[in-house]
Amino acid sequence: MGSDSIRGTEHATGSRFRPEPASLGEGESLVTACRGEPAVYYLLLVHLATVLPCFLVGFWIFATPKGTVLHKCLGRVFVTLVMLTALVTLAMPAEVGPRLFGHLGLIHGLSLLVLVQVPLAVIAIRRNSIRTHRNAMTGVYVGGVLIAGILALAPGRTLHAWLFG
Repeated sequence: MGSDSIRGTEHATGSRFRPEPASLGEGESLVTACRGEPAVYYLLLVHLATVLPCFLVGFWIFATPKGTVLHKCLGRVFVTLVMLTALVTLAMPAEVGPRLFGHLGLIHGLSLLVLVQVPLAVIAIRRNSIRTHRNAMTGVYVGGVLIAGILALAPGRTLHAWLFG
């Protein structure tokens, strides 16, 4: 079978090999660097638009006193941003490592962590279980924001290609 539209090739059995990692070559646009899929490009933009403020708001929350009105307001902003980020990432195909269903990679596990832990943290704080809330939100920030952010900079990932060529 012939090559497909996203730089991958199809095996004689019809199964597609993994597309080449995204890279920004000379004269190549960001859209074509997203494996030729404009939808992936727009998902990446939405992802960055939600995760960057999520990182900053989360840092501020962890660095300031807890239980204040500001903490509660910023917590709602953080929860909204981190949940939206996690949902958007589930629509983005994995670029490195093994894939489940040809789409989900290991990094999507962090998105699932966020989608489970955030509602549990909200329930915990409403029940005045501060320790459970703190542990859940720390796990969300460290795993779903910091570790995922570090992994996003790994070679073969689109963000790595955008920043480092």
